[in-house]
Amino acid sequence: MMRRLTLLPALALAGMSLACGNGDVHSSAPTPAPSATSTVVAAAGSPVDHLRGVGSAQQVIKVAASRYGTSYATLTAYRKTANGWVKSYGPWTARVGRNGFAAPSKKREGDGKTPTGSYGFGSFFFGVNAKPSGIRYSWRHAYTYDVWDDDSSSARYNLWTNRNRHYPGRGPEPMHVSPAYNYGAVIAYNTARKPGLGSAIFLHVSHGSSTAGCVAVPQADLLKLLRWLNPKLSPRIIMGTTSAITK
Repeated sequence: MMRRLTLLPALALAGMSLACGNGDVHSSAPTPAPSATSTVVAAAGSPVDHLRGVGSAQQVIKVAASRYGTSYATLTAYRKTANGWVKSYGPWTARVGRNGFAAPSKKREGDGKTPTGSYGFGSFFFGVNAKPSGIRYSWRHAYTYDVWDDDSSSARYNLWTNRNRHYPGRGPEPMHVSPAYNYGAVIAYNTARKPGLGSAIFLHVSHGSSTAGCVAVPQADLLKLLRWLNPKLSPRIIMGTTSAITK
């Protein structure tokens, strides 16, 4: 989710408050990503082995903060091989909610916090820009009429919505927003769409500020992750304070 981003000129939704991010933003051009450089992590000491909620995942993105209340976190990506877990990317600095991570199961709509836990990804990636080469997920282009319904009382709460076809609730979040939504992935949080538990949690382009609940990294780094993620490998993003996500 984002707050107060600069919208593209074509956006006709300027009067809405954004749910994911704040501060000044600066446009940046898409940057092709180089191939991943992998580092083998000794099986006995692999950080992934100590994470909660790995399950059957063969790709894991770990987003860990040192404490509650900070909007800074460290992102590291790992993949599982026959020889154990391999570090593919990171550690990188990521930005999370302006009020840090919510305690487990305590995320609420509008609290400015990133949910703690282990989550999959939605069935599509999205963006204002064209689909980058090498993406394994389907791609959804963000047009000016596309929004995310974050109204807890709405029938389409926590869903991507074409406002020309459906009522998007009160104060929906525009998706045609640059640079934050140049490229993005939906984090599968609150897929049951329970009112009030939070919505519009994405992995998206950072503009150097905290978010209102999403995870954000620089565009070049995000593109590396989006090209690396493979739905056949059941990827998970495990995020929270180090103490909350570690066994």
